[in-house]
Amino acid sequence: MESSSTRRSALMGLSIAAAGLATKGAAASAQAAAGGEGLIPAGATDLDSLISRLAGAPRRRDFRSVPMVLEDPVLWDHEAIEELLAYKGGPTQIWDNTEIAGPWLNGMRNTLNAQIFSFRHPNFLIVSATHGQAQLALLDQEMWEKYQLSRQAGGVPSNTFFRHDREAQADRALQSQTGAYSAANDSIADLMDRGVIFLACHMWLWDFAGTLIRTGTNPDRLSHGSLVAEMTNHLAPGVVLTPGMAATILEFQQAGYHYIK
Repeated sequence: MESSSTRRSALMGLSIAAAGLATKGAAASAQAAAGGEGLIPAGATDLDSLISRLAGAPRRRDFRSVPMVLEDPVLWDHEAIEELLAYKGGPTQIWDNTEIAGPWLNGMRNTLNAQIFSFRHPNFLIVSATHGQAQLALLDQEMWEKYQLSRQAGGVPSNTFFRHDREAQADRALQSQTGAYSAANDSIADLMDRGVIFLACHMWLWDFAGTLIRTGTNPDRLSHGSLVAEMTNHLAPGVVLTPGMAATILEFQQAGYHYIK
């Protein structure tokens, strides 16, 4: 089981890097949405294949302005979502995560450990439906500083949610209380390395941008659509943008994902 976990980590590291660079493919996305050659075929049957396919799914991050309600699939990461919905491995869970200060990262790590090492499901997949205050963790440090996000995150001074504990990562002993499978390795980056996929919500960004504008936290005096576009462009590499989280959760439930609140 050690080699399986190591393989998961290596592949996720490659996929996150690829996803962060992938900004092309809008034309192919439109073709796929219209039912052309770009349609994704039958889903991946194991985690390794899924991660490889997600690495090739584009993430558009060059928006200048976006509308409130997204109608065109090129405005969200629909290829990546389609890959996740079509995944034939498993088991699969979708976690409804809204509280940035809650035990969400610890809970997902514990579940990974039990599913992979206890129940012997190496292709187990967790998707984090990240919205509400928790979505602040998916924005990069530039956004935290520009829009004073620590005020919205309970006083956390900076986005520490992507920090790796290199010492913990290097300790692969399964029972180590300070190793790779312990609470010492609780971060979004660590969970991504183990195969967890983090979704972000466009509608939450829209509502949050409205709050920033009303409270005068808008140093560039951007329009509503431009402010949301900027935050979308600053989602962390590997994050998958959805048009709206509650509606997207339903899609995942219909595809067989078990809902965890």
